[in-house]
Amino acid sequence: MYKSTTELKVRYAETDQMGVVHHSNYYVYFEAAREDFIAGIGMRYADMESIGIMMPLVETQCKYIEGARYGDEIQIETKLEELSPVKVQLHYEAVRKNDGKVLAKGHTVQTFVDSERFKIINLKKAFPDIWERFESLK
Repeated sequence: MYKSTTELKVRYAETDQMGVVHHSNYYVYFEAAREDFIAGIGMRYADMESIGIMMPLVETQCKYIEGARYGDEIQIETKLEELSPVKVQLHYEAVRKNDGKVLAKGHTVQTFVDSERFKIINLKKAFPDIWERFESLK
């Protein structure tokens, strides 16, 4: 199974008054990781949009385990949890590089939609070549 790794460094602006990464930033980290994961199919998310495919979020979840701090180098490991012709679910783990500590775990569910009508599409039928690329990640 394909897994992507995204490396990030915590910036000061991402921390709260306690010096810990504000919880909302993990969703930004997950988004960056999702773009890297999609690159694993051999195209950028922007390329998918240019041919008429969008992937809006329909569900997000994050469990916070330990706070990251300013300057921490973290890796977001992303893997495919579930794939169907109408949706994809990705799993994320945020890990601090220097000690391997898992900081947060989460997932997102996205659906495939037609960018013109913003209606759910069956990717396997509408874009079989893109569907095959996603299936190759299993």
